[in-house]
Formats: sequence, C-alpha cells, structure tokens
Amino acid sequence: MENKTYGYVRVSTREQNLDRQMLAMRDFGVFAEQIFTDRQSGKDFDRPAYHTLLHILRPGDLLVIKSIDRLGRNYDEILEQWRVITKEKQAAIVVLDMPLLDTRKGRDLTGTLIADIVLQLLSYVAQTEREFIRRRQAEGIAAARMRGDHLGRKPKEKPSDFPTILLLWENGSLSARSAAGKLGVSPKTFLKWVKQTRMSLKVS
Repeated sequence: MENKTYGYVRVSTREQNLDRQMLAMRDFGVFAEQIFTDRQSGKDFDRPAYHTLLHILRPGDLLVIKSIDRLGRNYDEILEQWRVITKEKQAAIVVLDMPLLDTRKGRDLTGTLIADIVLQLLSYVAQTEREFIRRRQAEGIAAARMRGDHLGRKPKEKPSDFPTILLLWENGSLSARSAAGKLGVSPKTFLKWVKQTRMSLKVS
C-alpha cells in the first residue's frame, strides 16, 4: 500500500483563520482532502479531527504540521503524542516552521537524534518557563503584599510557540524584530522574555 501524506491544521477559535496553515500545507504538496482541521484549543488532545487522523495513520505515512504549537500547547502531551505517532504508528512527522523536527525515513540516525533532542529541549524550555513565571508571580505578589501595594495586572504571558521562535532566533533564522512580530509583541518585550528564559535556565 502506498504511503500517504496528511496535514493537520488547528486554530483555537471559530473566528480564527486557517488560510496561513492551509497555504503552507498546499505549498508542501498535501492534498486538500488529506488535511484534517480542528477549531479547538490546544490545551489537550480531545479533538475529533486529530483522533480521526491518528486512527488512519499507517506505518510509513507522513504527518505535516505548520508549527509544533498547532499540535498542542502542553509539551508533556506533545512528547507523548510524538512518541505514539513515530514509535507506535511508525509514521513520520515534519514541522514546517522547525526544519530540525523532521523524522522522515532517509534521514540518518544523527538527524533523527537531533529531532528528538530539539523536541525534548522545547519541552524543557516550556516547562521551566511555566515554573519560572509561577515562581516570579508568587514572589512578586508576596513582596507587594509586604509593601502594602495594590496588585496590578499580571505580566503578559508568553505565547505557546515562544520556545520555537526562541530557537529560530538563537540559531540566526530570525531577527529579534521578526521574532517579536511572529509573537505579536514588541522587540523589547521579546528580548525581555529571552532574558527571563536564560535566567530561569541558569536557576534550574
């Protein structure tokens, strides 16, 4: 049986547009009838189209996604789904915005190892970011209460694709301005987040 290439596209709300992801699928060569779409949050994998896709995946098939956060926002679950797809289903995955995340056959062992390392790194960065934010918020609230200050708005939370954009910026694929634009923030905010991430990694 001939191997097939599938695409998976997701947006969080019905108001958001699928066009950018669909265009990326078309440019890669994924047929429209083999693209599965969900209009649901990425907080979990309880999504109809994703489950249908997972059911029909066969060994040797290829799954294409625009960016790793389209698969989900919880990196622990992403790691598990990555394992299910690549190990149990024995299918391959290509993440278009992160060329290192490419497990297609024909890549050497080093390439596969790099993909696994990058995915683990993204998971680690996302986890430490969550812990760092929670710790800083708790410390800030405690300090504000001790001073008797009014508690203001919470710091702007980093988008789920921040780890991906950070890696692209660090390897020179994106400028700080371009990285900030993709995240919808100012370059100043992006560089502030970079500094926070590096601090959290040192603490860990």
